[in-house]
Amino acid sequence: MRILSAVAVAVLLSAPAYAQMPNVNLMPEVKTKTQEEKDQDAANQKAYQESLRKIPDAKTSADPWGAVRSDAPPKKAAEHPAKPKTKSGSTASGSTAQRSQ
Repeated sequence: MRILSAVAVAVLLSAPAYAQMPNVNLMPEVKTKTQEEKDQDAANQKAYQESLRKIPDAKTSADPWGAVRSDAPPKKAAEHPAKPKTKSGSTASGSTAQRSQ
């Protein structure tokens, strides 16, 4: 009786998981196209190629920031290098002495 109840519980628990499995056919039947479908595909492809030839070539860049950004290389930030930072302990006494004078 225990075995039968264990099997029933296992079946009841696996039923929702089985329902969520996708129904995937890994070997679909091969469909061949008729001559009319092949002719229609060829006509569609030819019309597509013709429409691509009608699109003009882009002469300008598609860069939206092109008018804002210059083409020249960036200039150096400053001709004189900035003073190197010193420790705060050594400048604290020196800066207060200069201010009091």
